[in-house]
Amino acid sequence: MSYKNFKVETDSDGIALVTWDIPGRSMNVLDETSTNELDAIVKATTADAAVKGIVITSAKEAFCAGADLSMLEGMNQAYAKVFKEQGETAANQMLFDQSRRFSQVLRSIEILGKPWAAAINGLALGGGFEITLCCHYRVAAENPKTRLGLPEVKVGLFPGAGGTQRVPRLVPPQDAMTILLKGDPVTVEKAKALNLIHAIVPAADLIKAAKDWIKGGGKAVAPWDEKGFKLPGGPVFSKAGMMMFPAGNAIYRRETYDNYPAARAIMSCVYEGLQLPIDAALRVESRYFTSVLRSKEAAAMIRSLFLSMQELNKGARRPKDVPPTKVKKIAVIGAGFMGASVGYVSARAGLDVILIDRDQESADKGKAHAQKVIEDQIKKGRAKPADAEALLARITATADYAALEDVDLVIEAVFEDRKVKAETFAKAQQYLKPDVIFASNTSTLPITSLAESFRDQGKFIGIHFFSPVEKMMLVEIILGKNTGEVALATALDYVRQIGKTPIVVNDSRGFFANRCVGRYVAEGNEMFLEGVPPAMIENCAKMAGMPVGPLSLSDEVALDLGLKIMKATEADLGPNAINPDQKKLMVEMVEKQGRLGRKNSKGFYDYPEKGKGQKSLWPGLSALQPKQLDPDTLDIEELKQRFLVVQAVEAARTVEDHVITDPREADVGSILGFGFAPFTGGTLSYIDFMGTKKFLELCHKLEAKYGSRFTPPKLLEEMAAKGETFYGRFAPKKAAA
Repeated sequence: MSYKNFKVETDSDGIALVTWDIPGRSMNVLDETSTNELDAIVKATTADAAVKGIVITSAKEAFCAGADLSMLEGMNQAYAKVFKEQGETAANQMLFDQSRRFSQVLRSIEILGKPWAAAINGLALGGGFEITLCCHYRVAAENPKTRLGLPEVKVGLFPGAGGTQRVPRLVPPQDAMTILLKGDPVTVEKAKALNLIHAIVPAADLIKAAKDWIKGGGKAVAPWDEKGFKLPGGPVFSKAGMMMFPAGNAIYRRETYDNYPAARAIMSCVYEGLQLPIDAALRVESRYFTSVLRSKEAAAMIRSLFLSMQELNKGARRPKDVPPTKVKKIAVIGAGFMGASVGYVSARAGLDVILIDRDQESADKGKAHAQKVIEDQIKKGRAKPADAEALLARITATADYAALEDVDLVIEAVFEDRKVKAETFAKAQQYLKPDVIFASNTSTLPITSLAESFRDQGKFIGIHFFSPVEKMMLVEIILGKNTGEVALATALDYVRQIGKTPIVVNDSRGFFANRCVGRYVAEGNEMFLEGVPPAMIENCAKMAGMPVGPLSLSDEVALDLGLKIMKATEADLGPNAINPDQKKLMVEMVEKQGRLGRKNSKGFYDYPEKGKGQKSLWPGLSALQPKQLDPDTLDIEELKQRFLVVQAVEAARTVEDHVITDPREADVGSILGFGFAPFTGGTLSYIDFMGTKKFLELCHKLEAKYGSRFTPPKLLEEMAAKGETFYGRFAPKKAAA
């Protein structure tokens, strides 16, 4: 029998080699066809007496990248249809049966009596890794790049084909919980140490090693199907179990604030499943999986963190008529922390980098930053000394602007001051090739007005990186009024080259990300001035789903920079553009108290010397509050709502202002750029999943109590009246190939 996604060849020893190779795709993904064909292969090889054992591998560079999550989206749509036509019970049964099917196929591999060996030739994630876990033997090829794991929790799901049951039956409970709840893939060496795989062999010997195990009498029984099987960490209700699960609950609460149904379900699946025989445990897992699949958190996270991000990374916003560009050499003007980091990530991606600053010493400092970063990577085992040598050879530090003459792209990362930037443009322009693209890394200054100092505004664009550049995956590309399509295409191609996710926005002060995150920080300041205890401000923000509190974020960004931006906004737009009380607070902190944030070890927090304890809120903060409120009288839910609503309503304003034209970019940008509660799917998904009408009512309630910062734009009023959503009204175009 022939298959579309698999090839089956049986050798003279009776060993069937099943090779997974989906046509037309660079990676195998677990889709409906693969599931159906794998089921057919299991049945066919089981029925064929000539087949003594089965080896499964991949013809691609990777084994499998995981499930095709668009298939799950389709299952949810089918659920909605059956729910409407036949009612909830029928819809739940349909979803349970569908979502359980893959789990049952994998269980049949385990129990139908023939030995299966997984020959893992590369990356195996999610459902792909679950296939290997049900095989009786797992051997991986030596490859420092290979990663194995179950990252589903990162998109609001969990491993629903046996992952929550097999992993804690192979691995001690604490390690199992880390694998499942964090979702971080591991190297093959770590996987072997954890007992997730049995052996590692050179790539050339991979298939032979798998076949040799079968020929050597490999047993077609999983450990948990053996009589007398003992769990690696002992029973749930044992001393070890009681040390693990109650503490696990506390850690889960601390890390998630119970905002993630999938993480909660993982805890329940493992706890309940380990008290049951494997078949009953797999049924329990399927029930939880069906429940989580129906959650709005899973729908929101799959859409934003998987589908939308994938589409944006593939160039959804790239002008189709511009031929592909390949940036080979870039210049970064301004070798401070930001510029040096941009230089580092560019060199890491294989580009030649010219790092320019006002004098050689400053430029050399920028290159030294790259050296420090790569040396830290070597210490952590993530890079080799040869990598450092090659990377540093690609960076040239200089004070000579003449070095710009043969670059393809220039990124200006000088001080956030119009005059300084204009002087930089003037110095640079005389040396530039006619077709070079010039980008500013400004975080707030409108690109159209900056472009006025540049000779060809069509080649001028904003490329806004987020700090720390080495870690932050988002890049905001800003179109000025006169920015041309070649500039946009070049910027997008460059961002893709350095492995980051781009969003494209139109010009305005603060663009998209800083407009929204500025509201978050300002809301923290508002609460502070109202008399809310600082610790409560920080904790409520984290409970709402933000990664750090607004006071802590102010310190990270630097309080003096915040004050400078306030003053620049006031100078450009007048005194009504800022809150005078917040300015007074910042003047007090920065100019009178000398508290600049983390950079001088004192801001809203005090920062001890490295290795001498943790940061703590500055005890002098209460003296700066006009009054202090009794925390027991405050509504925690309202505080949490204020943090999310103030950012989401600003995101809606950016749509009305045509800064954001594609809702995917607001959602992906808000999560990657400033950590907007990921379980919501992002700022606009937060509104869509709540319902525009309900969100509008919440805005009006907060507006009546706290003022115009919660006033919804006319667009929202109009959408609520028509029952529209952002993804309905502004339906995104699908990605370019």
